[in-house]
Amino acid sequence: MRLGWDQLTTVQQWMCEQVLGIQPASEDEKPKPRTSQADKWAMHYAAATQFFEREGHLAVPRKHIETITTGGGQEQQDMALKLGTWVDNQRRRAATLTPGRVEQLSKVGMRWT
Repeated sequence: MRLGWDQLTTVQQWMCEQVLGIQPASEDEKPKPRTSQADKWAMHYAAATQFFEREGHLAVPRKHIETITTGGGQEQQDMALKLGTWVDNQRRRAATLTPGRVEQLSKVGMRWT
């Protein structure tokens, strides 16, 4: 109830506050919004690009974890991404990737076989 306060009608909100003593959740208590699949792909691609620029190849060990910095200004944060697993999955799913994504990965040294 507290997290879905905005979906409640005014009568339901009043009943929660007056009868049950329930208050709406503060912004700190609300869960972070989910990251879309496109955003996840973009983050992993950025990690692959970072790895390629540093190492000169994209032969990433399966268990490798790459740390990238996301956000800008005050909201910067480091994210640890399982790059090795992601690269392996992209290789396995090459037939279902869009041509644009195949081209992007090829530019950063993706070995498809």
